[in-house]
Amino acid sequence: MIVFEKPIVMLDFETTGLSPDHGDRITEVAALRIVNGKIADRLVSLVNCNVRLPFFITQLTGITQAMVDAAPVASVVVPELLRFIGTDALSAHNAGFDAKFLLAESQRLGLAPENEGLICSLKLSRRVFPGLASYKLATLASELGIRFKSVAHRAEADAEVSANLLLHIGRHLSGTYGFPAIDPHLLESVNKLSAVKVPDFLKKKMLSTNSDRR
Repeated sequence: MIVFEKPIVMLDFETTGLSPDHGDRITEVAALRIVNGKIADRLVSLVNCNVRLPFFITQLTGITQAMVDAAPVASVVVPELLRFIGTDALSAHNAGFDAKFLLAESQRLGLAPENEGLICSLKLSRRVFPGLASYKLATLASELGIRFKSVAHRAEADAEVSANLLLHIGRHLSGTYGFPAIDPHLLESVNKLSAVKVPDFLKKKMLSTNSDRR
């Protein structure tokens, strides 16, 4: 089943903290490419940024200092990640967080991401499924019947659930509004609206799409 017109790469980082501006670095990355309604390719790696892991991060993620010390260095992983993403649309749950780490790690190496657009599955969920008790990934996944195949707070598990969440949203929009396939730019537009404006926006967009086909 084709859900999105173009590939979308779902990204998740585990990090040493909340902000690269405060010296925090990435410890693990997962990037999953969604093509034709399924996860078609993935890049997953621990990352050695030559930093000490706070104890609470190890408690939260299970990632130890020994694990990152033995991992490939950032100067190898980050260019590989940028090549993997290429010019596809990029998505993440709370996308601003992952995007700022992607940009910071790229700039450290004199590189820059080339992705076409950024889609936040957290914002999308708030707009497409308003009124839920929580939009934290684990709670939201449970609410929508999306299962974790592994432990939460590891990059691959979180990215996989986020990718399945995005596919769930895509199928919901297709079924509700009649889109045969969804342009990633449409999801970006929905991100920027308030939830109350989304239904009318999508109805008008679908009418416009049908009109263009005649």
